[in-house]
Formats: sequence, C-alpha cells, structure tokens
Amino acid sequence: MSIEPEASEPRWAVPPEGGWTADDLDTLPDLPPHTELIDGSLVFSSPQTVFHARAVSFFGEQLRAAAPPGADTISRFTIDIDRHNRPEPDVIVVREGAVRSMDRTRVPGGSVLLVVEVASEDSLSRDRETKPVKYARAAIPHYWRVENHDGRAVVYVFEREPATGAYTSTGIFHDRMKVSVPFAVDLDLTAITPRRRAADPR
Repeated sequence: MSIEPEASEPRWAVPPEGGWTADDLDTLPDLPPHTELIDGSLVFSSPQTVFHARAVSFFGEQLRAAAPPGADTISRFTIDIDRHNRPEPDVIVVREGAVRSMDRTRVPGGSVLLVVEVASEDSLSRDRETKPVKYARAAIPHYWRVENHDGRAVVYVFEREPATGAYTSTGIFHDRMKVSVPFAVDLDLTAITPRRRAADPR
C-alpha cells in the first residue's frame, strides 16, 4: 500500500510575546506586499477591485496636482503610529521633509497632513472604526474615507477636533467634492467610475 505524502501546510510567522513591532515589518521575510501592522498583528491585503485601484490612482493624482509647495503625496505607504501600529493608507499627504531618502519605507505620523483610505469589503470595519482612532491619536489633522456605493464613489471627510483629539465629520460628498482644507480641491468624483458603470454596477 502506497502512502501519499502529506500536503505541506503554509508556514506562518509566529508572533513573539506582545506581538510584532513596527520595525519587524521591514525585516520579516516573505511578507506579502502592502502588509500592515495593527495592534501588533499582521494584516494582509486582499486582491484589489477595479474600483479600489481607480480610486487610489484618482486621489493620488488629484492631490499631487493640488498640493501646495511644501507638501508631498504618496500612495500605499506606511505610517509609524506607535510601536505596534504601522498602517498603510491608500494615499497620504505629508509635510515637506518627511521623506528625506528614496530608500525610506515609512513616515512618522506627526508628518502626515491627510490620510485617504479607500474601503474594500474586508477593510470596511478597520477603515470605519479601527484606523480613524489610531490616526487621530497620532494627531493627523485630516482623514478621508472613500466607499463604493452602487458603483459610485462617496467620500466621508473628517477633521481632528483639538479639544477632544477625535475626528468629527465635516462633510459627505457624492458626485463632486469641494473642500478648502488641508488645501483647496474641487474633485469630480464621477471620474473614478466610468458613467456607464456608475449606472450599471454589475
């Protein structure tokens, strides 16, 4: 009787006591691209949808074009929040001098002016509940969350209230988004999704 070889099981990194740290994210071998660290745990990115890819490109390009001198825009780049939290927002706007080397893999939370997260099905609770608390704690003044509602982009805009240290909603935008902070932008959100797809999201 032949014995079938046992199927090899995936080898997952076993976290140390207390969880992984922000520094570990740069040294752990074979991590999938865009792995985040949330509360000492590794969070892996699911495959992108077309909406997610288009929205990330749209906000990256539009914010880069609109940002004033002294601000830089980076897509899908990690932020140091604290020892056990190093999330990777979809788009960030940072203050001048935050990126001193093209070899850097992260920026300090204190250098970030704006975080944009494009929510996906598996990240929705993190983008609505977990991450905003951490971004506010890092004193990041502005947070935008982008969601796909029946094939159309909806942007939820938040500003950090200094007395409480928490975000407060300052607007919900559907087809057009016009804001003056952290700098002036006037965006046609319908450009994220082709009109024929917006009318028929299937």
